Amino acid sequence: MTTPPAPGSVADALPSNWVDRRAPAAWRPYLRLARADRPIGAWLLFWPCAWSSALAAVASGAGWPNPWHLLLFAIGSIAMRGAGCAYNDLVDRDIDARVARTRSRPLPSGQITPKQAAAFLAALLLVGLAVLLSLPPFAILVGLGSIVPVALYPFMKRITWWPQAMLGVCFGWGALMGWAAAFERLDWAPVALHGAAFLWIIGYDTIYAHQDKEDDLAIGVGSTALLFGARTRPILVAFYAGASALLAVSVFLAGGGLLAYAGVIAFALHCLNQARRLDVDDPALCLKLFKSNRDAGALVFLGLAADAILRL
Repeated sequence: MTTPPAPGSVADALPSNWVDRRAPAAWRPYLRLARADRPIGAWLLFWPCAWSSALAAVASGAGWPNPWHLLLFAIGSIAMRGAGCAYNDLVDRDIDARVARTRSRPLPSGQITPKQAAAFLAALLLVGLAVLLSLPPFAILVGLGSIVPVALYPFMKRITWWPQAMLGVCFGWGALMGWAAAFERLDWAPVALHGAAFLWIIGYDTIYAHQDKEDDLAIGVGSTALLFGARTRPILVAFYAGASALLAVSVFLAGGGLLAYAGVIAFALHCLNQARRLDVDDPALCLKLFKSNRDAGALVFLGLAADAILRL
């Protein structure tokens, strides 16, 4: 027998998610607003930070990536992903009410009010600020540089076909942070890493956007899914190939070895398999392929971390 969805559950959350099953009822709307019932976004925000920490460990010969930095990035990724979702939902609540997949979210469905969502957003931003202030001064300055693109992101689909590119800037910002925290400067290696993350994010968010393309078209907002249409597969291959090439460049610039390159190759094969399997008219498959990027990000980190550890 299929378990019925919990009251107030969000359409694209798994029925077995921990928020609907275990969280106190009063907390559930806020946790749903932060997408705690769908943690994939926190993973995808965390991986570029972790890549950057591991790349810095490769370059410095320090062994395992700085565990304190990784912990801070993990906490920050959860808090800032939640804050980003709350901010986006406040901006987009009228649009979300007109999209089948998003109209069950807490704001358009009336589970919480805009004032409650804004207060929750402020609390999450305070957590993010505390994490940022725990990093070295130069890394704090680099982190503050992300404020403008993050603030602009929700408005991009109203004025461009490329909101995924702005998401790439925002979610890829962590590729600069681990290096900045380790060395208190930026070099070409983390810049290349950010470029890799940028292309990867455009790719996987295009897959994600294919779930909503009919609603987006009807509403009049843009996405790369609508722009690429039937050409999505070859364009996706190009983005993923570019991401893999820039990952290899960043490894080279950091002086990485065979294990680091092995992680890049595994990432490339994983991403190309996504493109091979993609059916842009199958929303369930698009969501599954999008979520598989958690594993793609892990492959890069494991390769870099293993390379760094074996240099001791």
